[in-house]
Amino acid sequence: MNKPVLDIIRVSKRFGSTLANDDISLSLGKGEIVALLGENGAGKTTLMSILFGHYVPDTGRVLIDGQQLPPGKPRAAIRAGIGMVHQHFALAPNLTVLDNVTTGTESLWSPRSRRLEARTKLMAISQRFGLKVDPDARLGDLSVGEQQRVEILKALYNEARILVLDEPTAVLTQIESERLFTTLKDMAAQGLSLIFISHKLDEVMSAADRVVVLRGGRHVAERRTTETTKAELAELMVGRTVTRPVRAPSTPGERVLEAVGVSVRAGGVDRLKSVDFHLCAGEVLGIIGVSGNGQATLAQLLSGTLAKSGGDIRLFGKEVNRLSVEDAVAAGIGRIPEDRNREGAIGEMTIWENAILERLGSFASRGLVDRKAAIAFAQTIIDQFDVRGGTPTSRTRLLSGGNMQKLILGRNLINRPRILLAAQPARGLDEGAVAAVHERILDARRQGAAVLLISEDLDEVMALADRIQAIVGGRLSPPIGSEEASARRLGLMMAGEWMQEAAHAV
Repeated sequence: MNKPVLDIIRVSKRFGSTLANDDISLSLGKGEIVALLGENGAGKTTLMSILFGHYVPDTGRVLIDGQQLPPGKPRAAIRAGIGMVHQHFALAPNLTVLDNVTTGTESLWSPRSRRLEARTKLMAISQRFGLKVDPDARLGDLSVGEQQRVEILKALYNEARILVLDEPTAVLTQIESERLFTTLKDMAAQGLSLIFISHKLDEVMSAADRVVVLRGGRHVAERRTTETTKAELAELMVGRTVTRPVRAPSTPGERVLEAVGVSVRAGGVDRLKSVDFHLCAGEVLGIIGVSGNGQATLAQLLSGTLAKSGGDIRLFGKEVNRLSVEDAVAAGIGRIPEDRNREGAIGEMTIWENAILERLGSFASRGLVDRKAAIAFAQTIIDQFDVRGGTPTSRTRLLSGGNMQKLILGRNLINRPRILLAAQPARGLDEGAVAAVHERILDARRQGAAVLLISEDLDEVMALADRIQAIVGGRLSPPIGSEEASARRLGLMMAGEWMQEAAHAV
């Protein structure tokens, strides 16, 4: 490695009884891409937050070009050339791209806004790094991938020489992820130094020059990607050999849920268009599709948060005109929402409060919550589902994304639901946690639960689903059996090939 532009030296950080970082050191060279790999809760984000000045380390120091960086001062980090792209974007959806990029870059006492100069500078950076953007577009109107591009441009606008990306592909489609890493490699070739936090082994192996592995808050290994394998990295990350569960053959039971010609119109737009599907006890039905094709609407419809505008739904053989949230919970429908932060948990509430959110009546009497029983229930979830990083009385926002997902999963599966709606259940999880979540889903299937799996991950759907349907433009394809599924066939289904075949058949 050439002379380091960044040195993190023996950094430790404790939050109460949790030792998040334990004597960690790492370095970064000019034009180098380093992947920071580890399980959910391994201390990756904490370490990068110390680098950017969001946290003050208990011990240790950070050097930029050999000069110590003042701890706990984000502005000092920015002036030193550090830019950070957060997993959950720190942008204002009501402002334009240009306003988002330039916010905080001019003094409030400046006699005039240098808007023309700012636009010229932004467009020059955009062209240099191949990050196409409309400076006048309202941020809230952009796709997730485009919003991430704005976050990167904001860092580069502030003269970043070291760019840190926290789980950069957690909310991106496969195509967006591939484009992102092509851009990152081009940026490194032009002299930028990059650290990206990840637990996705494919992207680590394809994009990084070097991998630093954290486990339990400690630096446990370091490898060059040309000298390691995915299997070795997975074992280093979790401390054991990781194998994903295998779906065993089974015979489905009775139909528990059926939709015939169901449509949903919301906000003046047809979100679902005459969809047909059925779900049987003891099976997994996989719904595959590119994000934005109606998956979220389908999940909201079946969890009772959105009403149908046409068609019929039968639940356990009975027609349902309007399924409410209360009806869904009472019927034994468990829900793992796509967005755990917005729909799955409330960060400022404690873990025990989030654990009982959807079944408050089971823990309340005469308007009072049985706190002792609720805390015991939360502790059971923590123990059985390996939720790390907090106690029942900890704030849920202190959990890593993956551990928050395990809390939501446990909250639903511990009550043995009759129907499980699982939307992107393994998104943002490390390899060990993915294997654990998949095992839990298959275990629910073995126990007779009917599982509706909504995912953009072809491998996940092929591994778990007994039958598969593609969703395109709010329409569902006819189902195919898992024995008929291949990456190529599912790719064609996601592209809408079945719609063309249906049109020719008419």
